[in-house]
Amino acid sequence: MPTDVEAVSDSPGFPSEVDVVVIGAGIVGVSTAYELARKGVSVALIDKGIVGGEQSSRNWGWVRQQNRDPYELALAMYSLQRWEQLGPELGRDLGFRRAGILYCTRHQADLDRWEKWGAAAREQGFHSQILTASEMKKRSPLSSSSWLGGVWSPTDGKAEPSLAAPAMAEGAKQIGVSLHQNCAARGLEITNGRVAGVWTEHGLIKASAVVCAGGAWTSRFCRHHGIDLPAANIGGTALQTTAAPDVLGAGCAHVSDLALRRRIDGTYTLAIPGRGTVSIAPQGMRYATKFYQMYRSKIAKKLKYRLNGSFWNGPEAWGGWDNDQVSPFEKIRILDPAPDAQLVKQALITAVKEFPALGGIGVARSWGGMIDTSPDLIPVISKVDKVAGLVIASSFSGHGFGIGPGAGRLASELALDEDPFVDPAPYRLSRFSDGSAIRPAEMM
Repeated sequence: MPTDVEAVSDSPGFPSEVDVVVIGAGIVGVSTAYELARKGVSVALIDKGIVGGEQSSRNWGWVRQQNRDPYELALAMYSLQRWEQLGPELGRDLGFRRAGILYCTRHQADLDRWEKWGAAAREQGFHSQILTASEMKKRSPLSSSSWLGGVWSPTDGKAEPSLAAPAMAEGAKQIGVSLHQNCAARGLEITNGRVAGVWTEHGLIKASAVVCAGGAWTSRFCRHHGIDLPAANIGGTALQTTAAPDVLGAGCAHVSDLALRRRIDGTYTLAIPGRGTVSIAPQGMRYATKFYQMYRSKIAKKLKYRLNGSFWNGPEAWGGWDNDQVSPFEKIRILDPAPDAQLVKQALITAVKEFPALGGIGVARSWGGMIDTSPDLIPVISKVDKVAGLVIASSFSGHGFGIGPGAGRLASELALDEDPFVDPAPYRLSRFSDGSAIRPAEMM
């Protein structure tokens, strides 16, 4: 696997019964398990592969509030606070730094949109700064572009994907979470319409509640039980540069159709925003009508569409299995799509063109990831009407890393039937089946 993620050891023994099973040890799953354990709940955290092995170690590492959809802003604001608390609380470095995020533009329409968004965000307590051309030059003096303006969010931050989920998993273990990697969840044990446990490749774990945070695999797991979770998995590409000087004046920046994050080791993570690949597969065909609006939007113009092996094997394929049989989740322990070489090349060229001081940098590594995406780009953090005791935390549309701590808290509260700290209605699964219009995403 091309990403560099810290190893975490499994807990001793294998539980036969717990209060809650959490499926998936990415950032959302480990956050959920940790928050549950803090409440004194017994938790088993299981993953078909390793902690943070898929998208949680393959994302950009941005932790932002700026330009969130209004429905996500409350989660993002809480998550920023939680990111800051978690390092000291766990006694581990997650790579989190409040280093600010800078967006640059040459277009008045962008400035108008950011200004309008900022006015609404201030009502929720978030403040960012619209910058003039002269202010942009002072903020980013090493940029070769003459920007019309920008937006600066000084309280936003960044974290290291290779460190974050493993650190949180280790912290969760210390307060009682039972962690088991290379342990696929094959299906649910359901009694009288209610969760009674999870069948794994190592046997049954009895539980009265289950949180499924399986990323790109969640929709297929749900279909195994007749639950429709409309999702599209979009393949993304990112890269890590060789060591380079600090040219940003911020922790992260969006310039010239390029996203950059200064890493704590003196390198950069680069990516081309919005570019990716959609595999033509049965899951996409099943939910195509739900994504009609998205596929007609400007978002779709940046995507490539491919027919490949995912049609027959992987998270978007079809076909069933019994809980005592080898499942699709055991056949692919770590989803590791190939990076798009063209995007890697384009990102490096754009970075050097925009920041000449980066001349001579190279690609230390590049990787692909699979981004589980909802039709409205808002996550699903929801109870499931069809199966009592089941909570889904998925379809984060590329935002799961940053809002992971908040999502984990909300998922834990739903699993325990507690009053949620934010309104869960925007994240309900039923919005895709109760006749509600699929709203276009705002900002994001």
